[in-house]
Amino acid sequence: MFDYRYHALSLAAVLLALMIGVLLGVAIGDSNLVSSAKNGIVHNLDSEVGQARRQASELQTRLTNEEAFVNGLYPLSVHELLAGRNIGLVFLGGSSDEVDGLVRTSVAQAGGNVTSVVAVQEPLNLPGIAHEAAGTRYASVATSVKLTEHLGNLVGRQLVSGGPAVGRELVSRVRGSLFSAFDGQLARLEGLVVMRAEPTGMSASQSEASAAFESGLLAGAAAANVPAVGVELSSTQPSQIPWYRGKGISSVDDLDNLAGQAALDYALAGARGSFGIKSTANSLLPSIPTAGAGQP
Repeated sequence: MFDYRYHALSLAAVLLALMIGVLLGVAIGDSNLVSSAKNGIVHNLDSEVGQARRQASELQTRLTNEEAFVNGLYPLSVHELLAGRNIGLVFLGGSSDEVDGLVRTSVAQAGGNVTSVVAVQEPLNLPGIAHEAAGTRYASVATSVKLTEHLGNLVGRQLVSGGPAVGRELVSRVRGSLFSAFDGQLARLEGLVVMRAEPTGMSASQSEASAAFESGLLAGAAAANVPAVGVELSSTQPSQIPWYRGKGISSVDDLDNLAGQAALDYALAGARGSFGIKSTANSLLPSIPTAGAGQP
């Protein structure tokens, strides 16, 4: 039997659904409503961006002020720390104009002078050294690793102490084959800065000879009681800090930073340790009491 009540309810449901659909369509299609929502989002984003810019500006101002403070404090912290001291710089392998400039600047800030800069040519030109050392025991250096180490020891002593005339004469004779650069003169030094480049492209025998010479050179400097400090830039890869530590000398791994330059001055004044920003560092800077203990 046909039920009119059921039919009426069905029509009512359909009409209700149509009305709801029309209302939703109108709402969705209402450009004013969409525009209002869009404007609200844009306003919120503009507000957040503005706030972020204000915060960035404040942080930049604070950073600028702190940098100015550090730049002003640095000269005071190292003032006369190396007063009148002569410092040498030795490159083992490739040299670096940047490092040369940074070392000169930091030493000068502390009242010292860089009086000699040498770059040891690696791999060593042992045949050339042997030829120039003709008539001496080092004429056989090309065939003896032990003699190569002894030569390094002699050169280390000469670089930091000036040494006896015989030693000076030998170094002068072999410098053409031994050094790729030599600036200054051999004279008594109160500190030695060392920068080592990672050996590449060497044969096993060449690597052995270079290692022996480098060890001898640092041992010769140590025998003259002159503090040696190994340095590198914060970007140096691979880092040479483990090598410096293995040789028993202090080190600075961020010479391109003001803190690294200050650390170099304190290390040359007698502070001991590995300083800088890398994981191999003991601390960023030496403690004041430790550094002061090395001062005259």
